[in-house]
Amino acid sequence: MTAPTALDLTKKLIAQPSITPATGAVFDEMEAMLKPLGFEISRFVAGEAPDGPVENLFAIRKGAAGSRHFAYAGHLDVVPPGQGWQTDPFVPEVRGDLLHGRGAVDMKGSIAAFVSALQQLPDDLGTISLIITGDEEGPARFGTVALMDFMAERDIVPDLCLVGEPTSVHRLGDMIKIGRRGSVNMWITVHGAQGHVAYPHNADNPITKLGRILSEIDALQLDEGTDWFQPSNIEFTDLHVGNPAHNVIPAKAEGRLSIRFNDRHSGESLSALVKEIVERHGGELRPVISGEPFLTPPGEFSDIIAGAIREITGVDPELSTSGGTSDARFLAKIMPVVEFGLCNATMHKLDEAVAVDDLDQLAKIFALIVRRALA
Repeated sequence: MTAPTALDLTKKLIAQPSITPATGAVFDEMEAMLKPLGFEISRFVAGEAPDGPVENLFAIRKGAAGSRHFAYAGHLDVVPPGQGWQTDPFVPEVRGDLLHGRGAVDMKGSIAAFVSALQQLPDDLGTISLIITGDEEGPARFGTVALMDFMAERDIVPDLCLVGEPTSVHRLGDMIKIGRRGSVNMWITVHGAQGHVAYPHNADNPITKLGRILSEIDALQLDEGTDWFQPSNIEFTDLHVGNPAHNVIPAKAEGRLSIRFNDRHSGESLSALVKEIVERHGGELRPVISGEPFLTPPGEFSDIIAGAIREITGVDPELSTSGGTSDARFLAKIMPVVEFGLCNATMHKLDEAVAVDDLDQLAKIFALIVRRALA
């Protein structure tokens, strides 16, 4: 019997709707793919609404005692498809050279390619595991973090981890991610005293104070970048007063900002920096740290991945830390992590699509990476 191709497997996963937070049928499909390949499957559900419940899957095929352990991490949840697709986003359809469907790129196609790669590898190559969540596209509270707790309880620490996020830009293999910037969002609240605009001495305008706060924060230059990271940046993302009257000084003003930062900072240090400014002007700050920066310095692991890409595609990949965050920010706390996957041009877009040839090429690259990493 002929083994299913990466295309076949991707279609099966797309056909199981799994808007974040994901549970159920898509994990059944994943388990059905892995069991015939000799993997021991563990599944559990964590969290409650509104950020849960979230299903997680850990699969492992153990090699000989003392063999290296290679892990692949990914997510089966997808963002909502939105309106305006040419066809049903959860009915996979090949049109021309492209497979369309929600999750084709981000990241069911990558997961399917890795399963296809496993079919090409001997059972005794070494220990291989898959760390698969249904919570990456959401708040990420009950997904990969819970899987890491599951692994810690069982003393499971892989030697290397490949996260299959869509990192390629113009063609498969042109970029891999060896790190990511950190992310912190901050909510600023300034209280004043409501009053008539004609009698400002009887009021206390919070908008004026908020303006001073934002001006001082905007003047900050956090850094000029590092060898592997671009400069940290502060972006204001919301201002809110909600005052319907033109002749009333409001009692409260609110602002929100987001900082993406490199490894010269931590979420805690940046929160302290902004908090000092906010409180000096009489405001309050609520920071939420989404993730800290991480870097897997160029070396053996990135060389293995780059070499496999060159051998299969002829492309020489760029090592980068650009873009947003991923669950690699959690996994990097316990093992070296590098991200590599499909072209990201259509992720989260209408009519998301992956090149059929890229799925086959990616499976070959993944197989070569695992062989060399476990050699």
